[in-house]
Amino acid sequence: MLKLKGILRYLVCVGLVTAFLGCAATETRQSTGEYFDDTTITTKVKAAIFEDTTLKTRQINVETRDGVVQLAGFVDSAQNVKRAAEVARGVKGVKSVKNDLIVK
Repeated sequence: MLKLKGILRYLVCVGLVTAFLGCAATETRQSTGEYFDDTTITTKVKAAIFEDTTLKTRQINVETRDGVVQLAGFVDSAQNVKRAAEVARGVKGVKSVKNDLIVK
């Protein structure tokens, strides 16, 4: 009976270590918490861009990685390129903005 308890404890420990390592971030993969933070930032930036009366467009794609927001897509003017970056920078949690918007 004692041997069985020891084996069960060992298996539980191995399972916990495996679970923690599965959630850990690596150089090429974000941790679960980082992923959700970036998803939240992306959602907030998209909402802020859509709510801005000068930008109100769905042709701006937003992606976030480690707090760095990348804007891509099409806008009507160079002023809107600048404005989209300003709006994105104004969102809490954004570390920097990479602006790849194109004037059509």
